[in-house]
Amino acid sequence: MRVYTLLPLRHWRDAGPAAQAAEAAGFDAVMTVELAHDVLAPLAFAALATDRVELTSSVAVAFPRSPTVLAGQAWDLHANSGGRFVLGLGSQVKGHNERRFGIPWSAPAPRMRDYVLALRAVWKCWESRGRLDFDSPHYKLSLMTPDFSPEPTGLPMIPVAIAAVGEAMLRVAGQVGDGVRLHPLCSRRYLEEVCMPQMMAGMRRTGRSRLHFDVHGGGFVCTGPDDATVAREMDAARKRIGFYGSTRSYLPILALHGLEDLGARLHRMSVQGAWDRMAAEVSDETVRIFAACGRYDELTRAVEQRFGGVADSIDVHFPPGAPPGLVRELVGDIRRIPHTFAGFDTNW
Repeated sequence: MRVYTLLPLRHWRDAGPAAQAAEAAGFDAVMTVELAHDVLAPLAFAALATDRVELTSSVAVAFPRSPTVLAGQAWDLHANSGGRFVLGLGSQVKGHNERRFGIPWSAPAPRMRDYVLALRAVWKCWESRGRLDFDSPHYKLSLMTPDFSPEPTGLPMIPVAIAAVGEAMLRVAGQVGDGVRLHPLCSRRYLEEVCMPQMMAGMRRTGRSRLHFDVHGGGFVCTGPDDATVAREMDAARKRIGFYGSTRSYLPILALHGLEDLGARLHRMSVQGAWDRMAAEVSDETVRIFAACGRYDELTRAVEQRFGGVADSIDVHFPPGAPPGLVRELVGDIRRIPHTFAGFDTNW
């Protein structure tokens, strides 16, 4: 199983050393998230500080960005890392698109499909020095002059992984994506019974192979040297589960486990602004539905039970102070868990 870890986002000077440490510890990828800080800039510093580790946004919000603008940022990250960049994309929900980014909302799954195809049209234009001619319901691109075209890289095309929760987006991920980034609020049962059938249906539409499709997540990993640390990590996951569970888009995941009432309570609390009380509604049993939990000596088994046989990659964030040698050993143990993904097939 492939193992990712998170880069520091706030201070760019920290990104390079953190990426070097992750590479030395045997992590397969370093990732960024789009929250309070820029999602792509830390990856540039990580690219210059490393030689092997994959670099990925998990995820960048797509629709507020022009596909051509994001294509250029991704191109430079890919070129300057020697082909190690993977673009993780997400749609975000309606409220954030309309009220935080100020852009019109439309059905996200067909729009994401067009977005990914638009990215690839731009990249093909740049690599081949051909004509840009992309026409879809959401994006029409027909102008690309030499002065605005970066040099061909000679590298494989940039892989694109799509964040997906609902059935329509899961099918789009399988249809046009090179991988999927499953939401942390995702149980093994939801992955097996809902996610995988929909993604496979999408793959069949375009003849894509599961061997070249990276299933990442979804869920949490709560670990530490002792039970007290694991409990604190579970509390951190509990807080996030409460926050995510308050969003009605994720209610089907809770409903699969008979937790509809929990979702309704959490949503009411979000409307009331009671964010600090949500975690108390989430039981240990619920946390364990969405997380692999265990001390360091239990970690590999917990990960295999929670993710083995269904996920190809997960992200693991060790508590501060974890000895580098122990981290390297634990990452190595997790990497020995079998998985299906055999590498991206992104030849032009």
